[in-house]
Amino acid sequence: MRRVITYGTFDLLHYGHIRLLQRCKAQGDYLVVALSTDEFNAGKGKKSYFNYEDRRNMLEAIRYVDLVIPEENWEQKATDVEKYHIDAFVMGDDWTGEFDFLKDQCEVIYLPRTPEISTTQIKNDLGSVPA
Repeated sequence: MRRVITYGTFDLLHYGHIRLLQRCKAQGDYLVVALSTDEFNAGKGKKSYFNYEDRRNMLEAIRYVDLVIPEENWEQKATDVEKYHIDAFVMGDDWTGEFDFLKDQCEVIYLPRTPEISTTQIKNDLGSVPA
């Protein structure tokens, strides 16, 4: 069984997220999603609209996702790869090169993002919509 892992906040779940998860799952047989906790996001200066539990429940309902784990810090990636017996680490191409240090543990794949959609764009668009 080929195991794949990806990381993210997955707030305001949209078709770009679904497409990314589908393409991650296509890289193997079992997809682990490490979901940023609210505390980790706060440390990065980010605040999600949905809390961790709600975001986790949404991800668990997606057929491409086999397991959701908490992402609590930047350093856990190497440990996660070992702990979950990961064969492929997959991220969006906006992170190209950032995780190459994992190449001695597993394959590292950077997938193109869906260019016309992002959570930031949705938040910005909703902020400009009259109530």
